[in-house]
Amino acid sequence: MKNISYQRIYQSREYLAPLGKIRFRAHFGGYSLSIDNTVFTMISEGELYLRACEESAQYRVTRSSPLLTIQKRGRAVSLNYYFVDEHLWRDLPTLLRLSSQSLAAAREEKAARDTPHRLKDLPNISFQLEMMLFDAGIPDERMLRHLGAKACWLRLKALNKHMGIKVLLGLEGAIIGLHEAALPALRRQELIDWYHEVGQKKNQDH
Repeated sequence: MKNISYQRIYQSREYLAPLGKIRFRAHFGGYSLSIDNTVFTMISEGELYLRACEESAQYRVTRSSPLLTIQKRGRAVSLNYYFVDEHLWRDLPTLLRLSSQSLAAAREEKAARDTPHRLKDLPNISFQLEMMLFDAGIPDERMLRHLGAKACWLRLKALNKHMGIKVLLGLEGAIIGLHEAALPALRRQELIDWYHEVGQKKNQDH
């Protein structure tokens, strides 16, 4: 199977060469193909899958192209990559057009992910809380994610002893992109338990 995958990698490099220099690496039990560190195709069990995007939706519906499915922790998980069948391999102009769309969408998503957002643009972060985070040495989304909700909350708590549980939950929601009321139950409870542990430890220290 490995040899079949390598054959497909070399074929993909040849066919998609007009898009740029293609590199590959092991990924999800198969291989990912990228141009300028942007992954836009996957190879699994000797078959090529293109990253699905809005522009390719009509083609995927027309061809009923199945998504790439992998096993993760014993469960089947579908990835956002669709199957390239032999009909598409024989239609090089269409293959290049769809591949170009996949690459463009992947680049756009990567650029959006790499661009720091204003903190107040995130869920649960008001202008006032953004200013408090600035004062605590957390100027942007990147730093918020790097530190995590607990460490950020402790910094805020050091500046304002009345900092409560709602802010902690809000910070977690901001990091994962959810309103604090929509946090997964297990994560919410974990944070609540941690909050009470911190409070108890502080009382014991006094």
